[in-house]
Amino acid sequence: MIEQISHQGQLLAIILRAGFDKPGIHFFTPNELSQQLAYMRHPAGKVIPAHLHNPVPREVEYTQEVLFIRRGRLRVDFYDNQRQYLESRVLEAQDVILLAHGGHGFEVLEEVEMVEVKQGPYAGEHDKTRFETQVTQHIIP
Repeated sequence: MIEQISHQGQLLAIILRAGFDKPGIHFFTPNELSQQLAYMRHPAGKVIPAHLHNPVPREVEYTQEVLFIRRGRLRVDFYDNQRQYLESRVLEAQDVILLAHGGHGFEVLEEVEMVEVKQGPYAGEHDKTRFETQVTQHIIP
């Protein structure tokens, strides 16, 4: 239900499948990532104390993003930092993915509705480098 995709020791992505269902709080990311991913399930009546988040200076080098697939099917293609294709995965309704490092591309397999969360402010085209792919067939494990 949790899949980590890595290449040469570098975390590319974490996929939280729709079927994950455990009580409590479960963080899936290492503390040093600038985007954190957790799953939380609490029973009715649980009280989470009111709180504020303190200003803590942070430095973000790379944009990391989280996609919440609301409906449809989406293929995610993973690339290394040299723009070489590595592998693909299919996401379905209620799956969540954190894209941490490396490159990625997408193909919509069935009309998809998704929500994206990433660090800001958005720097437009300075935020990404687009590249052509040489992959003619994507292998989906």
